[in-house]
Amino acid sequence: MKRRAGAREKKETKKQKLLEELGESWLPYLTSRDAEFHQLWKTRYSKLLLRKADKIPQELHHIVQEAFLTLQKHDCFFQDLVRIKGKDFLTPVSRILIGNPGCTYKYLNTRLFTVPWPMEDYEIKYCHPELFTACKALIKLNDYLNIEAVQALQEQNLSGTKETEDTAVTDREQDFSNFIKGSLLEDQSSLYTPRNDSTSLKYRTSYNLTLLNYMDPLQMLYLKQEPYFGMGNMAVSWHHDENLVERSTVAVYSYSCEGSASDKVNEQDVEGRDPADWHVGLKVAWDIKTPGLAIPLHPGDCYFMLDDLNMTHQHCVLAGFQPRFSSTHRVAECSTGTLEYIFGQCEVALQNLQVDSDSAALSLKSLEVQVVKEVEGIHNEVEFEWLRQFWFQGKRYRKCTDWWLEPMAKLEEFWKKMEFMTSLVLGEVGKGEQTMEQRNEIISCFLPLLTERQELRKEWTARCQCQLAMSLPEEQKPKCHPLWNDDDPSMPLPYDLEEVIANLQTLLE
Repeated sequence: MKRRAGAREKKETKKQKLLEELGESWLPYLTSRDAEFHQLWKTRYSKLLLRKADKIPQELHHIVQEAFLTLQKHDCFFQDLVRIKGKDFLTPVSRILIGNPGCTYKYLNTRLFTVPWPMEDYEIKYCHPELFTACKALIKLNDYLNIEAVQALQEQNLSGTKETEDTAVTDREQDFSNFIKGSLLEDQSSLYTPRNDSTSLKYRTSYNLTLLNYMDPLQMLYLKQEPYFGMGNMAVSWHHDENLVERSTVAVYSYSCEGSASDKVNEQDVEGRDPADWHVGLKVAWDIKTPGLAIPLHPGDCYFMLDDLNMTHQHCVLAGFQPRFSSTHRVAECSTGTLEYIFGQCEVALQNLQVDSDSAALSLKSLEVQVVKEVEGIHNEVEFEWLRQFWFQGKRYRKCTDWWLEPMAKLEEFWKKMEFMTSLVLGEVGKGEQTMEQRNEIISCFLPLLTERQELRKEWTARCQCQLAMSLPEEQKPKCHPLWNDDDPSMPLPYDLEEVIANLQTLLE
């Protein structure tokens, strides 16, 4: 957690430095109306691929757009209450995560849990048949985008050598003096993946989930203005997508609802992008020399951020006038984000708990420092990365399916056992049967984890009671689960954590 906080601080420092360098001026950017637009795209943003709507099967458009409207009809889109630099914010965009059963995706300190799409060997009960149809449509879109992404990467790999040579020539010939002076940056898009690496290509395009977005700009009281180029209203600020498999492709299907002719702006009257149209904005990360790019998105267009583009560049979403849906397909880095993983962690922790065959009394197998440290670390992970994250999002997941309720109930049972294991460690320390050196060694590894637990419990309690949380509709309000309600006599905790920490600190003195 501290490592992530440090990374965010570095990004904020870079951002402030960039804004200071800019002063009152805007950086240049190009739109499709500019003569140099396509040349800039080819030389500086070549790993952004746009697939226009008329190149995508009409039947796929139909079922996907119907799926969007179905999910909206059943109130399945929610604004996320995210945590940024210690403060809570409601996202302007409403979202729902759909994907492989048991998968999660974390962004801005918020873990989203997939509404599972239909897959063999999984029994998934949807709250309405229409939701099954919608999720089935999205996995069809997922399969299509997977095939397209593999093909696009293969084509880039085959032309990699030639493209690199062409870029070098073009850089010498192309004059951007109207926009920048002395740009010597090499195109970071010239880094190509190894040829014939079909396994790698498949791995980096095997989308395991999609984050769906919806926003109606005219219903928003305020939209943040793009700060570097003067591109106008932003639906999503500049960012790299988080928690993805390295060099994996992100595929986005965009559908902005059709507007009337009166919504269009006379292009001759506008400098820069047409504010009536949705755009994806791109820039080289933390670079003030290369012009940015604003690419218009029409209903049914798809774009692909290939290979390392998400690492070397940043993107934003620029709002138009009409409501817009999007389906953003990702290869989420799920090594610590699946039910299989967290159940495996619980199994490791509970191996240190044993039952007496005669008395049925519970005891610990080992008080070795590394064992205690591992178990208590897993204890914190289950509580703060899973249970509190899930209940903090209220009853939203019941809108689509009850699939998550049973596994989360199992996690709660595992958590209760780990709470009891903590009390057993405390009991052993209190007996004084170890040497002072052994006791202090246990306390020294144990205390930081308990202190972190206490601090995070206070933070989550405050988040559940904050004004933004209380302003949410009833079914979306964070659920203060009775497991952590100290005032509920029916669910007592086996120890007072604050008192325990104070006692352990005294023993170490």
